[in-house]
Amino acid sequence: MPRAKSNGIELEYDTFGSPDDDALLLIMGFTAQMTSWDESFCKLIASNGFYVIRFDNRDVGLSSRIEGDVDIAELFSGTIKSVPYSLDDMAADAAGLLDALGIAKAHIVGASMGGMIAQVFAARHPGRTLSMTSIMSTTGNRWKGQPALRAYPFFMAKPPKSKEQYVERLIKLFGFVGSPGFDRDEDDLRELASTSWDRGHDPTGLGRQLAAIITAEDRAPNLRRIQAPTLVIHGTKDKLVRKSGGKATAKAIPGARLLLVSGMGHDLPRGAWPQIVGAIVDNTARAQQAQAEAAA
Repeated sequence: MPRAKSNGIELEYDTFGSPDDDALLLIMGFTAQMTSWDESFCKLIASNGFYVIRFDNRDVGLSSRIEGDVDIAELFSGTIKSVPYSLDDMAADAAGLLDALGIAKAHIVGASMGGMIAQVFAARHPGRTLSMTSIMSTTGNRWKGQPALRAYPFFMAKPPKSKEQYVERLIKLFGFVGSPGFDRDEDDLRELASTSWDRGHDPTGLGRQLAAIITAEDRAPNLRRIQAPTLVIHGTKDKLVRKSGGKATAKAIPGARLLLVSGMGHDLPRGAWPQIVGAIVDNTARAQQAQAEAAA
């Protein structure tokens, strides 16, 4: 897969579809590599006439690692004095990737932390955002979208020392936060976890990304500036980012549409793809209609 220089670092990326079509940038979430956007999912979106781009965020997969350790205990206690980077920096990474690819505007789609980055991108780069979709994410409000208490041990646990431990931990995590209303293919999940370990596993990156999330301010005031057609997707059974986070996001963005997917947790179950992709495509059509009206 190719790499691009962006915002002073290098990002590993992959594309699907024709570059002659409108670009659609997929931003993945906390510690998740771009492979968490399944190839078949990407191809399904591309088949609707989009040039789909997925990439590894900084500190995961094959993209650049950032220096600086984070004390998780200090982070959760609120006593941490500085962090290596912010969600704004990660949004700048995404903008830099589009620059490297010669793309002026794109539909921006983010999941979980990627949804937070997509929100920042859309607020900071209105002229470059054709549409925005925020999936299983939140605004940063401390009272909205908070994880279930049983999720915190996954953040505080010591990092796995072997590939086998890493795979089993991911299986256990998604057994808790995954979608109870959809079938889960454990073999697919094991393959994803195994591939993620092989592509590059850095436990210190977890702390740096978590710091960017926890130290971020409430985005709601800035989200009110977003003018691009916006879709918010959230699972009704999400234990990692409660659905109140999705509702708050939709409420903060003028004209945003909210889609609650029954039985979906904090993942992208294959059984929900038709509903999710269909909604994303419908949201992009709103942008295309607005462009046509502006040109008339």
